[in-house]
Amino acid sequence: MDAITELTKINFTALFLSVFAMLLGIKAMVSALGWATEKLGLETKWTRKRREERTLLLQTSQNLSALQKKQEADNKKSDRRDEEICSDIKKLTRMFVDKQIDDMRWEINNFATIVSEGRPCNKDSFTHCIRTYEKYEKILKENGLENGEVEISMDLIQEVYRQKLKEGF
Repeated sequence: MDAITELTKINFTALFLSVFAMLLGIKAMVSALGWATEKLGLETKWTRKRREERTLLLQTSQNLSALQKKQEADNKKSDRRDEEICSDIKKLTRMFVDKQIDDMRWEINNFATIVSEGRPCNKDSFTHCIRTYEKYEKILKENGLENGEVEISMDLIQEVYRQKLKEGF
């Protein structure tokens, strides 16, 4: 019981202030020791660890900077490559459309030559040629081109077709 009464007599404020003062003193002594070791050129375990962490942080920062520069360069290169691919696709599309137009034009003009020479042609050949001409006109319209060569051939084909329809194929 005496121990309990002794505990009630303790000044806790003074105890708290004493512990706080001791901690401040220890902190000051550690700081002074760190300063002294640094001035003397001695390296302790925790100063070495702090230096290594600082070095690692700087190296990581440099690596991130280099990586960011490389990413920017790669993005620019990728954008240029995308533009080249887009340009190539446009060229190929243009070549394909030109080839398609040329093939249809040749087919219609060739059929007009056959008809003008009076060689025999069936109704399906005329129908096919007229549908080809409709596709030809559609492609020209879609690509903003004009028809100049095939109109005369189509006039001849349609005239002969009408004539044959009147005569009854």
